[in-house]
Amino acid sequence: MSQFRNAIQRSDQHIKSLRIACAFLVLLVLITSSGWMLAPRSMTIHNPPDLRTGSTRPWWEVPPSSVYAFAFYIFQQLNAWPKNGETDYPAKIRALSAYLTPACKDFLERDATERTNRNELIDRVRVVYEIPERGYSSKSVSVRDRDNWVARLDLVADEYFHTEPVKRAMVRYPMKVTRWNGDPETNQFGLALDCYDGVPQRLEAAPPQPKPEHKGMFE
Repeated sequence: MSQFRNAIQRSDQHIKSLRIACAFLVLLVLITSSGWMLAPRSMTIHNPPDLRTGSTRPWWEVPPSSVYAFAFYIFQQLNAWPKNGETDYPAKIRALSAYLTPACKDFLERDATERTNRNELIDRVRVVYEIPERGYSSKSVSVRDRDNWVARLDLVADEYFHTEPVKRAMVRYPMKVTRWNGDPETNQFGLALDCYDGVPQRLEAAPPQPKPEHKGMFE
């Protein structure tokens, strides 16, 4: 009888150990499943513009060239008023709000309201573009830390009232850029403009705009 009793005890102990192992495996599966569910579905990788020589960098590092390209593209779009600045400027702010920090969006909305109240935007057409030979260089971006940068944009700002040129200025805009991993569906860059890092600086006087020549039909 003792042999049978010992065999039954050993069998019970073995079953108990198997149950403990199964419980441990179930717990491990739950942990790995939750980690898999919380993992990002997509990841933004910033590659340098020229890949002929290859590049090795941490996946989370954003190269200064990408920061500059982002700042220039978003700032240029904010200042593209093709018809009427009174409606184009607020519309651009709304359309690009995913690429702006809340503080920057609030600043730009107040700026648009104040300019509208001063009648500075009605029928105003505006465009900005890079000053020739003053595009991106190694000094164009300052790295504050892993997630913050300052991009210096040397741009020409042209403004028109209807078709009449009223302003041309060459300005250096110091733009703050921050990492912004909010919604990749609306912001694929993973970056956001945080508006100005100081007062924009007027550069040397811009060359006058050439006046269009009006020629006769047969000239």
